[in-house]
Amino acid sequence: MLDTVFNPTLFATAFTTILVIQDPLGAIPIFLSLTSRQTHAERTRSARQATLVSFAVILAFAIFGRYILRFLGITVPALQISGGLLLLLVALELLTDKTDEHPDPDAVVTNAALVPLGTPLLAGPGAIVAAMVAVDSASDPVVGWVSVTAAIVATHVVIWVALRFSASLHRILGESVIQVLTRIFGLLLAAIAVQMMADGVLAYVDTIMGA
Repeated sequence: MLDTVFNPTLFATAFTTILVIQDPLGAIPIFLSLTSRQTHAERTRSARQATLVSFAVILAFAIFGRYILRFLGITVPALQISGGLLLLLVALELLTDKTDEHPDPDAVVTNAALVPLGTPLLAGPGAIVAAMVAVDSASDPVVGWVSVTAAIVATHVVIWVALRFSASLHRILGESVIQVLTRIFGLLLAAIAVQMMADGVLAYVDTIMGA
């Protein structure tokens, strides 16, 4: 019965891809920088708000992305190829140290939990595209929505834990360990991006051959 609405493979793939893209460990130094003047209670509230904003944005695109594509006349293979290219750029940023810039807390004039923490730091283009592609890769829309929604929920539980206990994690792991893990995440994401582009090209060729 569960198999008719939930796909464990799709869940695992979507969870891994979205989690690697959002990189909660890599976001810890930026989160600590933007909330450096907040009290413990305020920082806890910021972690919760940033997680909820990211969750809402990604879930909205995961659910309504199919209709957006249909309205714009974009095929799933085209989204896979373009999404793979976008994810590859994100992976290169993780591998080349381009994401380690710490924003100046003095420059933050809006609620940091909403912008830039919730979006685009966590709910960026890469995570949004990955969620949309994951849903569209399912043979049944209901299975896609349920499996990917579960993956998004699980991902944001991890994100909330990372941000909620960011100070302790940063102190325990240290800057060097976080940087090493970020590079590993970047390598995994690069492999996922290449596989996504390859699948998109094969699907596009099958479409042409079948036409």
